[in-house]
Amino acid sequence: MIRVLLAEDMHMIRAALTALLRLEPDIEVAGEVTRGDEIVPAALRLRPDVAIVDIDLPVLDGITAAASLRAELPSCRILVLTALGRPGQVRRALEAGIQAFLVKDAPGERLADAVRRTAAGLRVLDPELVASALQYGESPLTPRETTVLREAARGSSAEDISARLHLSAGTVRNYLTSAITKTGARNKIDAIRIAEDAGWL
Repeated sequence: MIRVLLAEDMHMIRAALTALLRLEPDIEVAGEVTRGDEIVPAALRLRPDVAIVDIDLPVLDGITAAASLRAELPSCRILVLTALGRPGQVRRALEAGIQAFLVKDAPGERLADAVRRTAAGLRVLDPELVASALQYGESPLTPRETTVLREAARGSSAEDISARLHLSAGTVRNYLTSAITKTGARNKIDAIRIAEDAGWL
């Protein structure tokens, strides 16, 4: 029996995935979580064979959570769910050592097969997804520019970011301007979109 931990914040999607997996005689849904920071504690408690992790989770993103899970419980294999339109995130996941991906709009029958292959330690890679992921290069942003842009993506003002990072508001604005220039964006919102799509945030 393959024990699965499911990490998905969208209730309907999580319920559908659980229902699909419960149809399989050799797969058991051992637990479900809705946030990235819940994955490692749940996995340490439940000891699943496979964790199915949505790439876009609240509190802690799926890639960061999956990397932590690999470190804390190496015996648990990770299958990442992703959208085809976010290839940069797949590149980040590949760099983090994750080798199993399932596109969210894949046919339902592929889910059980992907879980079995992941549990067996095999790669589950969509060639189109990997090819599009590799088109993005390394991030042109410095670590500080990345941090500031990530804070801006959460809706924080320059003043809020400056207080949180112990920088002057002018320095924060300079970092944002530099990030806009380096990403080739028109403005801050465009820079955030470009960086998120490329997996740089």
